[in-house]
Formats: sequence, structure tokens, C-alpha cells
Amino acid sequence: MSGKGPLAGIRVLDATGVIVGPTSTLLLAEQGADVIKVEPPEGDLMRKLGGKAPADRPGMSPKFTHFNRNKRSIALDLKSPQGREVMLRLAATSDVFVSNMRPRALKSLGLTWEALSAINPKLVHCTIAGFATGGPYDGAPAYDTIIQGLSGVAAANEAMLGEPRFAPFVLTDHIVGIIAAQAICAALVARERSGQGQAVEVPMFENAAAFVLSEHLGQRTFDPEGTMGDPRIMTPDARPMKTKDGYICVSANTDAQARGFFDAIGRPELKDDPRFKDVSARLVHVREYFGLRAQALQERTTAEWVELLRRYDVPAMPYHTLSSLLDDPQLRGSGTLTKEEGEDWMLGLRHANRYSGSGLPPSRLAPRFGEHGEEILAELGYDAADRARILGKETAA
Repeated sequence: MSGKGPLAGIRVLDATGVIVGPTSTLLLAEQGADVIKVEPPEGDLMRKLGGKAPADRPGMSPKFTHFNRNKRSIALDLKSPQGREVMLRLAATSDVFVSNMRPRALKSLGLTWEALSAINPKLVHCTIAGFATGGPYDGAPAYDTIIQGLSGVAAANEAMLGEPRFAPFVLTDHIVGIIAAQAICAALVARERSGQGQAVEVPMFENAAAFVLSEHLGQRTFDPEGTMGDPRIMTPDARPMKTKDGYICVSANTDAQARGFFDAIGRPELKDDPRFKDVSARLVHVREYFGLRAQALQERTTAEWVELLRRYDVPAMPYHTLSSLLDDPQLRGSGTLTKEEGEDWMLGLRHANRYSGSGLPPSRLAPRFGEHGEEILAELGYDAADRARILGKETAA
């Protein structure tokens, strides 16, 4: 359903870069917020670091393109008086300010909660930080790999793979970016009730550590000497399983699903096996349970197993490579993955969620560097001469 989106009318001043901040503002933009991306004179680092840009799209790397859809861009030197002046005008007319700058940088630029709330008391001021204030790591620099290693993500991979490994995507940036978007929306709801904005701090390390520990704190929850880790997830056998012609992903967790799986593989007697009779027993004997599943699934093709397991109401789907994922009929049918209109060749990603009342705004390509500077300055009341001066377009007399 086309529309304006549930966040229509909300203006977001986006002073973020790389991944974690742009993830949060992307979600807000796709839900209808007017996101103004303020870039430094050299542009967001991801314009260059996120992969090779096409010759006709300089500064438009694949990653930048996908993390900055539906936003507008203006380039400002926040260290200059005129750049700061524009930024303060934007803050005065915005509902949300989002940054992943370190506290020292925010303070030096005059962009702290205290400074901006003085000119806009209704502003929701969100800082995505590496670490929560008050702890010994407060103010330390942080990137996704730092947080993955510190928070236990790499250790969870070590427990399963035998060596510490980072996840092959910027996992904690994604997680914390999503959490930041949720926190911003919560603060906007609170503002509707109180009429007042507030400061929101979203620390990467603490959120990532809670993400890991909620899954793997295990028996240490109740016993200081207890074991940690969910054995169903930590076992090396928790992975796509081989079939006669490829791989398949199967989850048979409930008792009904396990019984359906045993019937599907022609081993109904296993339903009465004391090792597999219920959830608790299968947890204790998880290696044996996963092992017999892996062995049985090699007897048919992936397509045959998907059809058969579906008959027994056992969750099962084919395994995708990165390349085959692009041909998934569900992604194509739902419009999540699509060829962008008006482009010779460009695969685009669309917001996956749906809203029956407000719908979603039309999807727009990520902005070119500074693309919307002229129109944003005009909206702020700058005349043509001031716009030319700020954007460096003055002509010699």
C-alpha cells in the first residue's frame, strides 16, 4: 500500500556515518520520516569504503546505496561558523537528532543535548555510543569488529567452530542501529504525552553484550558455577544439512515437530526413544539428535525433503548461497528485492514491513553527495545569495 508512512511529518537530522547510525536512520526514513543526512566535506566514509561505485555514480558505493535510501543529503563543514549556523537552524526545525560521534566531538561542535535542547526543547537527541557513559570504556572508539570481539559474539563462534571468528557482516552495527530506531520511536511517543524531548543514549557494547548473554547466559543465570551457552546453537552440527543434491535448513524443536520429522524420515520408533521423547531429553542428547537428522537427510534431494517435511508440518526451507538468494521467489514476489525503476541495471532493496493505515512512502534512491543542499537551505529560509555562499557556488564579479 502506497502512502506517506507512519512517521510522515517527522524530521530527522542525521549526523551519522558508516553503518550503525545510517541503519537506524534508514529505518526511520523508510517509515516516512524526512531524514536529512548531514555529511562532512569529504562525504560519508561508506561512499568510498563500501565497495566500487559505478563510473556514472561516483561516491555511490553499493553499501552506501543500500544503507541510505529515502534520505536527503547536504554537505556541511561543522567546524566552520556558517556550517554550524546551518546545523543549528536544522536542529531548531527537527524532531530528532541522531549522531554516532564521540561525546568529545559533539561537545566541541556544540551539538550536545544541553546545547540543542536549549533551542528546541521538543527535540529527541539520540547518541549512538561505543560504550555507556560512566564506565571505564566511556569515550573509547568503537567499530563493529571491536564490539563483536568484546561482547562475546566472536567467542560464541569459537565455542562452535573452535576458533574466535567475527560474523561475516557488521552484526552489532545492525543490531544496535535497529535498537536505536526503536528507542527514538519510544522517545517520540513519550514526547506526544509530555510535550518534551529527551536525550537517548544507545551504547553498542552493552546492547551487544545483552544480546549475547540473553541467549547464552545459560545456567549461570541461577548458579555461579553453572555452564553457559545454548547447546542447541553451540553444537557444530547446528548448520544447514547435506541432502542428495545440496543443503537444507530444518528446525524441529517442538515435540510435535520432532515426531513429524521422525515420521517423515521413516523412523517412527524414535518417537518413543527416551533420548528424543521430549524437549528436555533432546536438549541433553542434542548431538545425537542432530547427528541422526543429518544422516537421514542425505537420502533425498532438497526439493523432495521440503515437500515431504511440509506435509508433516516440520519447518524446512532450501539453503541459499549469496547468489541464489537473489532469485528467491518470495523476495521477488513481496517486492523486497527489485530492479529499480528508471535504472539500466540496479537491484534495490525495499522496506519489508507493511502498514495498513499509513502505508509506506515511495522508495527513493540514496542521495548523491550534497544532492539536496539547495532545497534544504531554501526550506530554512536562506536566500539565493546565502545558499550560493554556503554551498561554495559564488561566482567571481
